[in-house]
Amino acid sequence: MRIGVSLLCTLALIGLLYRGSMAGETPTFDLSEIEKEVEKKPYAFGGFLQVQPTLSGLDLDSALYKLKFYQDEPGAALEESDLGTRLEGAFQYGDLGGFVRLDSFLTHNPDGWDGEMTLLEGYLSFKPGPRMAVEAGKRVTKWGKGYAWNPVAFVDRPKNPEDPEEALEGYYILGGDFIRSLDGPLQTLAFTPVVLPVYEDINDQFGQTGHVNVAAKLYALLYDTDLDLLFFTGASRTTRLGFDFSRNLLSNLEIHGEVAWISDFQEMTFQENGQVLTSESDVWSCLLGTRYLTETDLTAIFEYYHNGEGVDPSDLQNLYAYIDRAYDSYQQTGNRSLFGPVNSLTKEGFSWRNPLKDYLYLRLTQKEPFDILYFTPAFTVIVAMNDWSFNLTPELNYSPITNLEMRLRGIFPVGGNQTEYGEKQSAWRVELRLRYFF
Repeated sequence: MRIGVSLLCTLALIGLLYRGSMAGETPTFDLSEIEKEVEKKPYAFGGFLQVQPTLSGLDLDSALYKLKFYQDEPGAALEESDLGTRLEGAFQYGDLGGFVRLDSFLTHNPDGWDGEMTLLEGYLSFKPGPRMAVEAGKRVTKWGKGYAWNPVAFVDRPKNPEDPEEALEGYYILGGDFIRSLDGPLQTLAFTPVVLPVYEDINDQFGQTGHVNVAAKLYALLYDTDLDLLFFTGASRTTRLGFDFSRNLLSNLEIHGEVAWISDFQEMTFQENGQVLTSESDVWSCLLGTRYLTETDLTAIFEYYHNGEGVDPSDLQNLYAYIDRAYDSYQQTGNRSLFGPVNSLTKEGFSWRNPLKDYLYLRLTQKEPFDILYFTPAFTVIVAMNDWSFNLTPELNYSPITNLEMRLRGIFPVGGNQTEYGEKQSAWRVELRLRYFF
């Protein structure tokens, strides 16, 4: 477990915030005065404690099982448990403010305990007026209008479509917001510039190190429609342009979309012999979605996503077949060298999460069915349209007491041989997540 200088600074800031929260004035019995003091507090501190046991039924014949567990096969089932906390702190002193979000978790699996501490966000902001702000530090920009995917999120990490509402880890940036309100069809105009350095110990997971990159977003509220024009350029990644929109057609019906153009993208082609060929080309990614709320409080989110950075189904099949051959070779000879080229793919930008080109997403959430208070069941399906494998996620959310949130969900990938979800390492997974907020 390593704690960097930025993390130590974050812990110190949280400690100061907490000490400040303990140093309040002597309370009186005048409730109105207490309420006024609460409103004036220049700080806030909170978070949650989490326990999450998980049981996975492993697919012993799948390619991703063979890739991950070829050296030490755990068998047909895998038990894991996460125990930890998320801490959040914020302060506002005049024009100067700050925010910190920190995760600290212990994970237990058959290999034992492992700890990890992650600074998700930690930044300072300066707001000399209501129409201007400057921020510096680790930040999530939240660009894009999509729910499960955001192709225009040029300076953010990708969401996990199986849990898109979970907080992301940001990047260290210098950014600003300049806002102007107008009369007429164009009601609001805002400009957000971003500077993102990438060096050996700063944002080194973003792309090529040793460079400073710039990005920008121009926002407009035009005819009650949210519009964004987005831009990124730099030597760490290739130049990208984007556009997104969101509009309420009715009080209970919203549509949204995103389009991203990526220049000189390194497309990968996987040969049957395991060789990886690359070629440069300009690609497009796009997303179109809708959100609908019924009179019975059923929320439906539907999205289509085209991933211009994805691979063809034949390439993915060749990759799975190569993993099978590498596994058979290891079983016979003990030589694991054939796995090297596959394991290095992630460093070259290949993602095992949604590696194909076209996806459908549907999520249904029913609030308090049968008048069961604080109970919200949900069901999600993600379809890989290029091979028609899919992922099913039923879940139950319940908050029986104040500040306690319980979520029980199962994840069931379905697909044939050499399909995306058919080759996942788990045939099924069930997890129970308990969060107590404070």
